[in-house]
Amino acid sequence: MQFLIADTFSDSLARLTGEEQKLVKTAAFDFQLHPTTPGSQLHRVENARDKGFWSARVGRDLRLIVHQGDGSRLLCYVGHHDDAYRWAERRKLERHPRTGAMQLVEVRETVREIDLPVFVEPKSRPAKAKPALLTHVTDDDLLGYGVPPEWLADARKATEDTLLDVCEHLPREAAEALMELATGARPPMPQLLLAGGNPFEHPDAQRRFHAMTSVEDLKRALDSPWDKWMVFLHPAQRELVSKRFNGPCRVAGSAGTGKTVVAIHRAVHLANTKPSARVLLTTFSPVLAGFLRQRLAQLTAGDETVADRMTVLPIGQTAHDVYAAALGAPKVANAVDIADAVATATRNHPGSPLSAKALIEEWQDVVDAWQLVSWDQYRAVQRLGRKTRLNERQRGEVWPVMEAIRSELKASGLVTSAEVFATAADVIKAGSAVSPFEYAVVDEAQDLSVQQLRFLGALGAGKADGLMFAGDLGQRIFQTPFSWKSLGVDIRGRSHVLRINYRTSHQIRSCADRLLPGELADVDGVTEQRKGAVSVFTGPQPEFLRSRSEAAEVEGVVQWVRERLAAGIRPDELGIFVRSAAQLPRARRVLQESGQNTAELDLGVVPSPGQVSISTMHLAKGLEFRAVVVMAVDEGVMPLAERIEGVADTADLEEVYSAERHLLYVACTRARDYLLVSGIAPVSEFLDDMDL
Repeated sequence: MQFLIADTFSDSLARLTGEEQKLVKTAAFDFQLHPTTPGSQLHRVENARDKGFWSARVGRDLRLIVHQGDGSRLLCYVGHHDDAYRWAERRKLERHPRTGAMQLVEVRETVREIDLPVFVEPKSRPAKAKPALLTHVTDDDLLGYGVPPEWLADARKATEDTLLDVCEHLPREAAEALMELATGARPPMPQLLLAGGNPFEHPDAQRRFHAMTSVEDLKRALDSPWDKWMVFLHPAQRELVSKRFNGPCRVAGSAGTGKTVVAIHRAVHLANTKPSARVLLTTFSPVLAGFLRQRLAQLTAGDETVADRMTVLPIGQTAHDVYAAALGAPKVANAVDIADAVATATRNHPGSPLSAKALIEEWQDVVDAWQLVSWDQYRAVQRLGRKTRLNERQRGEVWPVMEAIRSELKASGLVTSAEVFATAADVIKAGSAVSPFEYAVVDEAQDLSVQQLRFLGALGAGKADGLMFAGDLGQRIFQTPFSWKSLGVDIRGRSHVLRINYRTSHQIRSCADRLLPGELADVDGVTEQRKGAVSVFTGPQPEFLRSRSEAAEVEGVVQWVRERLAAGIRPDELGIFVRSAAQLPRARRVLQESGQNTAELDLGVVPSPGQVSISTMHLAKGLEFRAVVVMAVDEGVMPLAERIEGVADTADLEEVYSAERHLLYVACTRARDYLLVSGIAPVSEFLDDMDL
């Protein structure tokens, strides 16, 4: 008998208490281990339209809803008695007549009609009824997209006000298609199941039903019910996980579209299909590497042969290890070392057209970043993203200072981080050291530096499937743009954009998207279309708080935090972010006054259970929370006044504003269900852009 689990079961399990979840997991294991469980433990749901639904008692009041068919047993739902029975009475499990995919369909006539309020201006004519959005789509096409026959009329009548409500009642592939069609896109038709095929094996069915082949498989699915990403993949994600590429590839998409999901599954897929290969899963941040390590452990639990050949490390540690193996452990210069070297070089070479601060930036972002060692290289380098324009004469005046900085660091026995990456890449290319990994999968790739990309290019050089990058140009906040192609990493023709958002509600995603343009492009001309992205679930509208004082802002945020906690949000499901360290005291005050323990994120810190996380926006990358507060979005803070004051011309100003918008976008899209953006009047213009 085939034993399966539905994503609706995983969702319902997550809503139970810890003790209730333990009881349910025990019952689930019993069903798998003993498929011939005596019938006395199962009771048919008499009022269900689908006579395949049965209930099983779990504890005193909990009921497990199971669907039994020919040769299959499906865990569908769990809840308290009345709730569980209502759920089963309003569903049926059926094969879609066109696509062949198995679907859990909500029975149309049991759905209560919802009156949506419509705002009408006082003393004005009645508002015109909004037009239906999908009149241009035929019933035949709607069936092709997986809309259940009984929901065709509702789909055709859906307006701007009712579309999301209709979509909440539909199978996911149908809901996604309707939202794309409503925005003017034309999504591809789902594939049709071949005659005689198993309807649970259709790609769209596999995103909601997962066949359990072992006890370990079921354990992974039940251990962390929030992490449905471990078992339920969108067909577009599943294709990228297993697809063969003849060169480096990139998975793009806006925040929440599952790029990290693809990266983790891709790494496991490579380890499974390349039995002797060593696979690296990496990212630029130690914090993110910690989260990737936790998730990889969940996905590979019980499969030590695969886990032993996989490594999760920050990219910096990986390069350091290669360098140390070949040349001994490097002594890496820190910010103070570089500032001292610049000061000494400036004293010895007066007359530079740049200030000390600008010289440090020129060294770090141009000379050291590109590892320029000659005047000819410096004169010719493209200075993309640099706020200070330098003509050839000015570069000639700056170059002696740059050479002196390098000499000062070398005399002190120091190397820079960029030099570690460059040297490690050269060592691998020259064959002086064996590459420690055959395959590398890189998360948050938009924030890789020049030499980090060079190093990764050396790791994956000449290998099919050697490199996969996952990232979003809209979340680039650390690095200035540069050409990947010029470094030998050419992803043109192998860049794929994910458009379905799983992490962030429609309301939060729509709000955050107002901060960015509809299309972004990298230096090599590879574009990412942000239009057409859709979220698979809805939630409350984001809230905005404009306060007269810091005390008033803190009071308002404390109240919001208490309301979220009272509604069942766990402390570790809540994050508070601010622009920079200068605003962290405001976040700390919120937690002190709300009586919560704090996990203040740092480069090497992963938040612990029971603690609310606070950090600067830069450390929010890759994290996710059910509820997020973005505080101190004041005028002069977003965008940061210090950055504006250093602007030289209009182009520079646009660049600064764009980077600050990306940063706020990153912070806001960490939220799944609830978002509060607050500031002290006068607030940032960005807040006004979001709060239409």
